[in-house]
This record gives sequence, C-alpha cells and structure tokens, in this order.
Amino acid sequence: MLGRTAQNLFWLARYVERAENMARLLDVGYRMSLTSRREGGAAEHLVSMMQAAEVDEIFAEKHDVADVATVSHFMLFDESNPSSVRSCLMAARTNARSVRTALTLEVWETINSAWLEFAAIKPSEVTGGRLPELLGWVKQISHQFRGALISTILRDDGYAFSTIGGYVERADNTARILDMKYYVLLPRATLVGGDVDMQQWTLILRAASAHRSYRHVYHDRYKAWNIADYLILRREMPRSLSFCFSHIVRTLDLLAETYGSRLACHEAAAQVAAMLDGNNMDNIFQSGLHEFLTEFIARNNLLTESLSESYNFY
Repeated sequence: MLGRTAQNLFWLARYVERAENMARLLDVGYRMSLTSRREGGAAEHLVSMMQAAEVDEIFAEKHDVADVATVSHFMLFDESNPSSVRSCLMAARTNARSVRTALTLEVWETINSAWLEFAAIKPSEVTGGRLPELLGWVKQISHQFRGALISTILRDDGYAFSTIGGYVERADNTARILDMKYYVLLPRATLVGGDVDMQQWTLILRAASAHRSYRHVYHDRYKAWNIADYLILRREMPRSLSFCFSHIVRTLDLLAETYGSRLACHEAAAQVAAMLDGNNMDNIFQSGLHEFLTEFIARNNLLTESLSESYNFY
C-alpha cells in the first residue's frame, strides 16, 4: 500500500474518533458547568475541558469570556479550531475522498452523509436543550462509521491502518479526560470525596460511556482509585488505555505479517503496552497520576511519529 493511502486511512479514522471525543469532552464540560455552585465555576469547567483538548490558547486569542454558548460554538463549528467537530468531519471526508477506492460504499456513505448533514446545521439553532441532542448525534455518527468499517472492510493493511488510527486517538482522549478531572478540576483537596467530587466523577464515566459498566465491575460507589483503574488498566473496558493498546499491538502484528518485517513503530507500541501491562494503581498514584498520564500522552504521540516514518506517510 502506498504511504499516502495508509496515511489517509489512519487519519480518516482518527478524525472521526476525534469528532466523537470532542463531543464527549464538551458534554462533560457542559454538564459540569451546570452543577457548579461557585461563582465563576462554570467558566472554569469549560476552560479545563478546552485545556484537555489543547485548544484553550486558540480560544483565548478570539474570546474574552468562556460561557456555554461561546465555547459550544468554538468546539462544534469554528474552523479556526482544528479540533472542532466541523474541522474533524471536514478533514475526515477529505481523507475519505482521497482513498475512495480503498473504502466500501457503506464507509464512504457514512462519512459523506455525516458531513453533508452537519454542514446544513445552523449554529444559531443549537441552543439550550439542542446541544446535548447534537452531541449525541456526533457520537452516533462515529458508532456508525466503526460499524461500517468492522462489518465491510477486508482485514488487510488498509483495515489495520484505520484501526490503529482510531485506537491511538481514543487512548489519547481517555488520558486527557482523566487528566482534566484529576489535575485541573481538583486542585483543592477539600473537594476530594465530597458530593461535588462524586458528581464530577460520574460525568467522567459518562464521557467514556462507562457509567453503567463500572457498576457491573466494582459493585461500589464511585471512587477515584477504581475509576482510574477502570479507565487505565482494565482490558475489558473498550475505552481504557490498556484495551486500546492491546488492539494497537495486535493490529501492528498484522502489519508485520503482511509486510514481512517489524519496524520501529512496533517497538514504540510495545513499550507503551509494557508501561500499562506491568503496572498497578498503587504505583501510578504513588508516582503521580498526572505525571503518568502526561508520559502516556507523549508516548502515544511518539507512536504516531514512528508509524509515519516506518510506513512512509507524507
């Protein structure tokens, strides 16, 4: 497969996953702003959400006030924000058009119709109760894309690059959601374990679609320790870091079999997987959850660079 084709498939999957992840982050920031009881607390939650997505500096250059309407427009429709849902869906469609012959009809139609439908939405109409509705639609589009991909694409190198792209982006987002909660939202120790803390942890689980499944695994009230364990180390949780990297390593093995060699990206992925497989929450909390997540995000980014070099993305 040509390096450019592999690159387009990788980033197609990443952009679709990122659109969903931006919707999840905005949903968390929005709901946390509704539960804030402190003056200025709503803006703090919205800004922390943008910090997690690393778009807060772009927002600050354009806006003085972080309220729900302004932040929602920025995260959903603003093309100057490279991670806005509009930017992601536009980039996903562009990548899909570039590799149209490598996609099935079902995958192409999912992306194309999603872009056309989103482009027809008037930002001024997304107010009040329509915001959660739109965020739910964005998440549903991502589910449809993955369903079409899994159900119709040949299990060849094209499928491998698409799969890796989705899981790299998902792992990055899960780490950022956790870091947003633990490092940005709770600098005040007096809040830990209180009612507000529990509300925020509940929203974090909802952002990862883990609210109900958490109860099945732990049969316990929400605890920071268990939630971090669930989203980092539990392989049965499909948005956990461990789950994502177990699939990344497995899919890279498929590429190694296809091309007959193991490259630098295989070692980069194996190192991240070992960082997770050989760990436990005692060690992670003792060394610092924020520090662990920061290192993970950096290594995940390095994997993308290594993959690009190994398979001649350009």
